[in-house]
Amino acid sequence: MSPGTSAGAQQPNSDCDRIRNFSIISHVDHGKSTLSDRILELTGAVDPRMMREQYLDSMDIERERGITIKAQNVRVTFRDHVLHLIDTPGHVDFGYEVSRSLAACEGAVLLVDASQGIQAQTLANCYQAIEHDLEIIAVLNKIDLPAADPERCAHEIEQVLGLPAQGILHISAKTGQGVEELLDAIIERVPAPTGDPTMPLRALIFDSSYDQYRGVVSSVRVVDGTLRSTARLRFMQAGSVHDVEEIGVRTPDGVAVSALGPGEVGYLIAGIKDVGEARSGETVTDAAAPAADALAGYRDPKPMVFCGIYPVDGDELPDLRDALEKLKLNDASFTFEPESSKALGFGFRCGFLGLLHMEIVRERLEREFDLSLIATAPSVAYRAHLSDGSTVDVDNPTDLPDPSQIDHIDEPMLTATILTPSEYTGTVMELAQAKRGEMSKMEYLSPERLELVYRIPLAEVVVDFFDQLKSRTKGYASLDYEPAGYATASLVRVDVLINHVAVDAFSTIVHRSVADSYGRRMTDKLRQLIPRQLFDVPIQAAIGGRVVARETVKAKRKDVLAKCYGGDITRKRKLLERQKEGKKRMKNIGRVEVPQEAFISALRLDE
Repeated sequence: MSPGTSAGAQQPNSDCDRIRNFSIISHVDHGKSTLSDRILELTGAVDPRMMREQYLDSMDIERERGITIKAQNVRVTFRDHVLHLIDTPGHVDFGYEVSRSLAACEGAVLLVDASQGIQAQTLANCYQAIEHDLEIIAVLNKIDLPAADPERCAHEIEQVLGLPAQGILHISAKTGQGVEELLDAIIERVPAPTGDPTMPLRALIFDSSYDQYRGVVSSVRVVDGTLRSTARLRFMQAGSVHDVEEIGVRTPDGVAVSALGPGEVGYLIAGIKDVGEARSGETVTDAAAPAADALAGYRDPKPMVFCGIYPVDGDELPDLRDALEKLKLNDASFTFEPESSKALGFGFRCGFLGLLHMEIVRERLEREFDLSLIATAPSVAYRAHLSDGSTVDVDNPTDLPDPSQIDHIDEPMLTATILTPSEYTGTVMELAQAKRGEMSKMEYLSPERLELVYRIPLAEVVVDFFDQLKSRTKGYASLDYEPAGYATASLVRVDVLINHVAVDAFSTIVHRSVADSYGRRMTDKLRQLIPRQLFDVPIQAAIGGRVVARETVKAKRKDVLAKCYGGDITRKRKLLERQKEGKKRMKNIGRVEVPQEAFISALRLDE
């Protein structure tokens, strides 16, 4: 953050009528970041020489993958109005970022690809905006593509979302066609924020990031009162008090201001070093004249997928803890707690909103904090009901109680909404049934496209459901899901034993019907990965005390007879017997060293 001007450079905008706060929401890859680029260009916020694609996506990983992970905000001026734009992610795993961004807005631009029409995330994000009572402006993007069919898509939007077709704007974010009309529509249709500058200060933190030189940098939306650069602030939930070091607006570079009035969005730096004090959803008020009650924050997101993250080098554990704490501030939706494993040493059990989220967090830890990590296979949170009537939540397979104490196990379920072209109906239904899904709804949105709703176990979705759905429908189907409680299932824990010792990192909970095949796959994989020792190494997969699969890594043989040329047979036999004794003794006391590469390869999701 490099402030461009001195603290008194810009005065607060006290005229709420000239402020418009809106976010851009859509399915992944429908052109949100490209539209943000055009708005920055059109309003002159960025020097044309400095312009680049995905200007607001600041992380390398976002540019490489072409996806938005963090919501970004920027302030632009257009026709004497101040517009605060928040660009949001589109992927289902980052829906939490979207919900926080919508709380800082009065309007939402719902972007739909004119060649693909409504997708699953379009519906989910639109319903979120309706819940927040926002003014929705429907926009068809990519009308310059040869495959675009704006009429069909507009009819679909009207039919499915109930937004009138004649009010839908047609634009091309790539060429800039229609973007000016969109900004006019935002000024005309999105209501101005309401707020009383005379009331005690109340501002909502809707995002935070960590700067190693300046501490916590928070994105804030002022609701009532005025946030001044000379104020002493109370953080209402954390109960802490801090002096303001700097407040400012992003245009898109940070520009310091003397004050932010009601309805304005900006950033706040207050020298906070403890990441827990400036969480998203925190209400900031003046310490001298505090507000009576805090603003409604956000409901805490519930992690759905868990995995253990361990440093390859045990000495890096403190660095990993610091990195997780800093990342947690930047991404409030993941959780972590310490855990230890016999095989991998000390590490952390981390919870994520989904598989892509897990992949991104791990990649950010390795890139931004220069750590080498091992991640265990992903698992979900099961609920074990014991025979004594108590229940235990199990997010780590090694914590599952002994089978003799368990009455039954419940697994988390999802309501999965799949939108697909009608020619792929059969293959999508086949996939969902193979993953133990039960259909609850089937509806045609148009003659060519239909919506399928399934109740399906989360454990089946986190592994490879999304990849398979995309490959079976040539990339045309889209998926959205939300938690749908728990259901009882026949589940067992499969343990992997190497040389008769259970390796906790390889334990997993699976449905009984696939336990044997999982065991066979895992033992076969490990047989190829574990280097040969001087003795035979048995690799077994077991359910409780029953072994369901076994492979053996054959011993290396040292040729002890090399020095015996000719001579008595008894001499050779004596050397061979001695070798046999040595191997027996070694097998009893020998520990099999499993190399780190074997862990990393074996714990990669099954192809």
